[in-house]
Amino acid sequence: MEHTSTDRTTADRTTADRTTADRATVPRPAAQGAQAPGRAGFTRRALLGTAGAGLLAGAGAGVAGAVALDRRPGAAPAAGPGGALGAARVPFHGEHQAGILEPQQARVQLAAFDLAEGAGRDGLRALLQRWTKTAERLTAGEPAEDADNQVALDAGPCSLTLTVGFGAALFDKAGLADRRPQALEPLPPFPADALDPARGDGDLFVQIGADDALVAVHALRVLQRQAAGTAALRWQSAGFARTPGATARPMTGRNLMGQIDGTNNPRPGEDGFAAKVFCTAGPDQPAWLAGGSYLVFRRIRMLLDNWEALPTDRQERVIGRRKSDGAPLGAPAGAGERTPVDLAAQGPDGALAIPADAHVRVAAPAANGGAAMLRRGFSYHDGLLPDGSPDAGLLFLAFQADPRKGFTPVQRKLARGDGLSRFLRHEASGLYAVPPGVPAGGYLGQQLFE
Repeated sequence: MEHTSTDRTTADRTTADRTTADRATVPRPAAQGAQAPGRAGFTRRALLGTAGAGLLAGAGAGVAGAVALDRRPGAAPAAGPGGALGAARVPFHGEHQAGILEPQQARVQLAAFDLAEGAGRDGLRALLQRWTKTAERLTAGEPAEDADNQVALDAGPCSLTLTVGFGAALFDKAGLADRRPQALEPLPPFPADALDPARGDGDLFVQIGADDALVAVHALRVLQRQAAGTAALRWQSAGFARTPGATARPMTGRNLMGQIDGTNNPRPGEDGFAAKVFCTAGPDQPAWLAGGSYLVFRRIRMLLDNWEALPTDRQERVIGRRKSDGAPLGAPAGAGERTPVDLAAQGPDGALAIPADAHVRVAAPAANGGAAMLRRGFSYHDGLLPDGSPDAGLLFLAFQADPRKGFTPVQRKLARGDGLSRFLRHEASGLYAVPPGVPAGGYLGQQLFE
């Protein structure tokens, strides 16, 4: 899908199943003063994870495994005895927060916290400083200094990323109302929304991605315990994507509707990419948010029973793409998902090959004044609802420079004329300002306070 979809890459690779070597060398913009590439990290977690291999292969094997956990951009691919998937590391420090441009992991924990009464500016800043120290350690494959429940003690970092955003109400509660961005205004209501406030919004948003479920859950539990007395968990959702290596070759993943999902996402390197995703200081954008972004979260339930009752050709007409290979309708045999969409293409009967209400037509940037977002969503499946239908769908995440020019106009159009809307229910929502990345020695959101 074009709008309710996810990107799987940071460059031209738009795949859900990258090789572990690719994942281990995820590029991250270097932060000033960042640790030099190639420094080996001998952590307690690394040594525990490689101890067994050292007994079998000698001391050298154990050391190699420890070094492999401290992956940096440009490092040669290497796998520790525990496997390259666990050894892959995404550096925490950078120009932008990790978890935006990096390849999507197999698992995600999403959560929002509400600031406790009386916590104020100092309490919030102290919490963000604690979370920063924890994120530095966990993303390096090290145990947290405190509140560590040891659930992930024998695992590597598993491409762990922690991304933090600020909800609109946070600024009033923390005495920072004069620094709240204008674009952080509430999203307008959309037709057919059925939003549950208890599962959306919140003062502090956290996205935790990892290639191992235990690593992601462990990180959330540590953050939650460290927030005790300052912020309380408001809601939590768990999601998943395809595990790297699950397919015979790297390819874009599919969502729960069976559609190849993430084709028409903006990609780094394209003209104007940064301007679509990241903020710059200006008349209506505060200087502290420069290099940051806005994140729209939507919990979108898919009406899978209704969808699966449609024959494949009907499903394809709703989306506007072939289900087998993701090619747009009207494309010749042998075309793939990257084949440009021809909205004027006609079928043998002279009718439009891509119907007027097809998702790809209604969501196309050309049909929305060029509006675009970097989508990074995950599937979820939380059992059955009381009526027996699946409580399953998409945890939609979209990063953009301004939601007023990105998500809001596109969703308005989709809600009015997208044929796919008949099979979706938006059940939770949130909008957050995502501060820029953390330089070495700094902390999350520091620009907001100083």
